[in-house]
Amino acid sequence: MTTRPFNADRLRAMYAGGRGDATVDRHAPMADSEAIAPRYPVFLVSSAPVRRRHWWRWIIGTAVALVAVIIAAGGAFVKLQPTLAPLALPTGSAGAPAGPLDGTWHVTAGSAAGFRVRESVLGFSNDTVGRTTAVSGTVVIGGQEVTEAGFRVDLTAITVNGKTQAAFERGLATQADPDATITLVRPVTLDPAFASGATISVTVRARLTLHGVSRVVTFPVSGRRDGTELQLSGEIPVAFAAWHITGPAGFGFLGSLANHGVAEFLLVLTRAG
Repeated sequence: MTTRPFNADRLRAMYAGGRGDATVDRHAPMADSEAIAPRYPVFLVSSAPVRRRHWWRWIIGTAVALVAVIIAAGGAFVKLQPTLAPLALPTGSAGAPAGPLDGTWHVTAGSAAGFRVRESVLGFSNDTVGRTTAVSGTVVIGGQEVTEAGFRVDLTAITVNGKTQAAFERGLATQADPDATITLVRPVTLDPAFASGATISVTVRARLTLHGVSRVVTFPVSGRRDGTELQLSGEIPVAFAAWHITGPAGFGFLGSLANHGVAEFLLVLTRAG
């Protein structure tokens, strides 16, 4: 509401509109009207000024809010995706060792191998994990040493969240090189306590053949005896470029995979004979 100062012409117009109680004739001089003006306040009511609507501000604000929702949803999706824990020795107590340690040990049920690669989506990170139980191989132990060891993993059987991944198959060219192998290149000395059931950690030097490329790698392995079984676990760092592996194309901030990962394994072995 706006208020304007006294205006004699408006006051006269009010008289002309039928205000019979006015004491001044509408033709009287201006001074007479000004004298009685305090007893007859006049207000002018008008609408508020119309403001221009800035539609572009509304559009930008809506777009920013939408992007924020998309980023939050993408982050929640990545974070809530189930991620398998690293392959490691069982956490329960091991049974007392049964039978001799020396001999040839074969991979059996309960063994698994795979990979773990860091992924990023809309600035949020999580692990992409592939797994397979298609693992075979042997370990030969004699005189407190692992004298021979060799393992094979069927890469075509690896799945991520229970599904095969075309990008993984293309990157490793599994049609041409369907297997990954690892072979011990020098004996490994075992702690004497291992024979009686102690959990030990040793450094292993082996040759990893992957994607048609063979390289010597060094990595730690944990091991223990559990009744009639021998259990081994470990992780091998793998830089994709070193094995000529082409990772999936990235999308910058929107999404990408790291250019390196780890090959991980849990081996359960039983002694032959």
